[in-house]
Amino acid sequence: MGHREDLLEGAKRCLLAKGFARTTARDIVKESGTNLASIGYHYGSKDALLAQAYVALVEGMGDAFEGDTAGDSATPPGSLERFEEVWSNIVDTMREPGSIWRLSMEVVTMGDQMPEVRDHLAAAQREAGRGLIPLLMGGREEDVTDETADTLGVFYVTLMTGLIAQWSFDPKSAPTADRLTEGLRQIIAAARRS
Repeated sequence: MGHREDLLEGAKRCLLAKGFARTTARDIVKESGTNLASIGYHYGSKDALLAQAYVALVEGMGDAFEGDTAGDSATPPGSLERFEEVWSNIVDTMREPGSIWRLSMEVVTMGDQMPEVRDHLAAAQREAGRGLIPLLMGGREEDVTDETADTLGVFYVTLMTGLIAQWSFDPKSAPTADRLTEGLRQIIAAARRS
C-alpha cells in the first residue's frame, strides 16, 4: 500500500479505538507508519481523512446488512419479510461491542465543532440511502434515481439514524427488527383504512 491507503487504514483503526475527538494526527501517523506531512498532502486535513475513514468503515458494513444471504435472499424485494430481514441484519451490527455506530452519535453531537467532518458526512447521506434501497427493494444501486434516493433513501437513513441513537443510548430497550416491522404493518393498515 502507499501512504494514502496506509493513512486511511490507520485512521480507521484510530476511529474504532479512540473516536473522532480524541484521535490526533500523531495517532494516525503512528498507527499508519507514515508522516504528518502526508496527511495534508493526501487528504488536506486530519478531519477530512477521518471523515473518509468513517465513510469507508460504514461502506464496509454493506455485507453485514445482507447477512447470510449475500444478495440471494429468498424474501421478496419490497415485502415486509425483506424489511424485517434487512433491519434484523442492521440491528445485529449495532449489538456488536465497539460498534462503529457510536461514532455516528459522536459526529451528531459534535457536528458544530467538526464542520469539515459534518459537511463530508452530510454529502454522503444521499449515497447511504441509495445503498439501502436495493437491499430492501431489490434492483441495483446504480439504477436508483436521485429522486428515489431523496425520498425513500432519506426515509431509510432517518430510520437508521434513529436506530443508531436508540442503540447507543439504551441498547436494552432499543427496537428490534420485528418491532420495527410491526410498526410498519400498523402504518400500512392505517393508510389502507383512510
